[in-house]
Amino acid sequence: MKKHFVTFQSPGTFVGEETTKPIKKWDHKLAFEMSKEIKERYGAIPFAFYFTTRERSVKDLDSKVTKRSGHYYIGGKIRTIQDVEKDNNPDEKILLSNMKNNDFKRIHQTTKGWKWTSPLRENDKVLDKKGNIIE
Repeated sequence: MKKHFVTFQSPGTFVGEETTKPIKKWDHKLAFEMSKEIKERYGAIPFAFYFTTRERSVKDLDSKVTKRSGHYYIGGKIRTIQDVEKDNNPDEKILLSNMKNNDFKRIHQTTKGWKWTSPLRENDKVLDKKGNIIE
């Protein structure tokens, strides 16, 4: 048996919040629309989502993830390490250090709701306000 899921990620107090829902297929437009219905504790809303496919044979007690997508970031802004260096914000010294030490070339930062910063990896996508892939 094979099933698809979408996991929405929202900012949290100490760690991020996640909500996972079944989905018919990996469809970023459908997941984008579903994200509008997700509200976490303290009104946090999703900044990203990713897809997984889980499979289970008759002999298996539980399913296992057999495929996982990159992240789809909802809006926000993309910053490079050069952007962070250029801005020279004293509050971002740790961010800059983390980017250098972990070789993160680009990051995604939320622009609405709670501030959240994540590394932007090669297979990640950023969506515009209508759910279209912009990068």
